[in-house]
Amino acid sequence: MPTWSVIIPARNEAETLPALLLALKAQRLQPAEIIVVDNASSDATAQVAAGHGARVLHCAERGVAHARQMGLEAATGEWIATTDADSVPESDWLWALDQAALPGVAGLYGPMQFLPLPGRVSPPAARLSGLGYRAFLGVMAALDRPNCGGANMAFSRMAALMVGGYEDVEAREDILLGAALGRLGEVAYVQGALVHTSARRLGRGCGPFLRQHIRNLAGRTSGYFDG
Repeated sequence: MPTWSVIIPARNEAETLPALLLALKAQRLQPAEIIVVDNASSDATAQVAAGHGARVLHCAERGVAHARQMGLEAATGEWIATTDADSVPESDWLWALDQAALPGVAGLYGPMQFLPLPGRVSPPAARLSGLGYRAFLGVMAALDRPNCGGANMAFSRMAALMVGGYEDVEAREDILLGAALGRLGEVAYVQGALVHTSARRLGRGCGPFLRQHIRNLAGRTSGYFDG
């Protein structure tokens, strides 16, 4: 069984981090370390993370790719799982990823669905979002383009370092790393590794949200984190 590090990039996430860190403490398989990379936050992100027992790194250069890369280079685990500060994994998440971390596998990814959001995303709608995302992942896999989202992704640390880690881009750094890992070994989908993620970016509406994600997939990442 490999050792695991969980890496979380975070910028001004003091409000959302506690739910994630409590979910990680409740994992069936406990990681060797939880790393929160504070990406130049102006709130109490670092203090909240440290208060929950996480190892805190400080990344002064803004950008999620820089934060993820710092975590990758500092991690001690043989395998790394990544998620986002506004996400909540199921209790079997890390265990399911660990079961799939087999010889010849370089990377892993799993399903996601929105967390309910009062006034915008009801519990049935949240479950429906999960079905839609699974369908999307199926299409991308059929096109031989596994969509490795950073909120639910894992990989061999050695393999990630061999391919150079995360590219210095505004967004899509996770997908690009997944593609690079796929040239080194298998990138496998793990059905049982579910992560619930925030629907707060739906504040601009479903249409703008979907259009921005399509632009991101096409490599047009400018403005991805605006709004």
